[in-house]
Amino acid sequence: MATTRLAPSPTGALHLGNARTFLVNWILARRCGWRILLRIEDLDGPRIKPAADRLLIEDLKYLGLDWDQGPVYQSGRAAQYRAAIESLVTRGLAYPCVCSRQEVDTAASAPHAEDGATIYPGTCRGRFASAAEAKDQSGREPAIRFAAIDRDVEFLDRFAGSHIINVARRLGDFVIAKSDGTAAYQLAVVVDDLAGGVTQIVRGDDLLESTHRQILLYDALGAGSDIPRYTHLPLVVGADGRRLAKRHGDTRIATYREMGVRRSRMLGLLAKWCGMNDAGRDIDDPHQLVDGFDLRAISRSPVVFTSADDAFLRGTGQ
Repeated sequence: MATTRLAPSPTGALHLGNARTFLVNWILARRCGWRILLRIEDLDGPRIKPAADRLLIEDLKYLGLDWDQGPVYQSGRAAQYRAAIESLVTRGLAYPCVCSRQEVDTAASAPHAEDGATIYPGTCRGRFASAAEAKDQSGREPAIRFAAIDRDVEFLDRFAGSHIINVARRLGDFVIAKSDGTAAYQLAVVVDDLAGGVTQIVRGDDLLESTHRQILLYDALGAGSDIPRYTHLPLVVGADGRRLAKRHGDTRIATYREMGVRRSRMLGLLAKWCGMNDAGRDIDDPHQLVDGFDLRAISRSPVVFTSADDAFLRGTGQ
């Protein structure tokens, strides 16, 4: 059965941009008959907020979004990640790395991506026989990097079209396990999506490049035939063109909920951002959006959150 996932991270509260992506994901699932898995991506230890998972779930319920399985917590799946990482290292597809971020950034041999980010120059590739040797020789706990294959990785996105990147040249070898042993995002989501039978992924287009890395991991884990179909949506941004953040004010769903903003008003705005509801009417239930939804109606450009949108939610503007 086709399966998708809602995968919030309790590093912060659900905001309007997240909500719009989750709504599109949910609508597509209910329209197409996909099973929905709720996964809490809680691996980023220091950034995890206490009880944030509970608030995220309350926000999803406030929006009227439901799911068929879960919640599943990534923090309870360390053994599965460790097994995948050990398999990749044993087969020579990943290796221990003791380079600090500063060392990578200042390496004279390090190339740079188009956005100015440093591409890891492969300093530790082939340098150590094992993680234990890396620690003994450097005095540091090593991270584990995936050895990116020098080939083009192409996929056809349901919304964003065809995308081709040579990961080795453009992005470089990437971390799949941090120095504290915690699985990194790229590895964890692939292992979890495989375990959950996820066949459809809907998320923001800030993760387009991550998709190429993840496809390499699917292949390396022997699951090249199980790569999901991807749908990457333009982000919701502030008036300055940057993705929604604290600098744009408080756009948390919980804040509007505590303010007494009705679900129907919130869904009305989110529906407008989904290419529906130009009249700005209230929407009582997300099920009302399922039959009329058309992915092609969503703007190809980022959605701009304006003061008028905020006023609409607060009931001070029409």
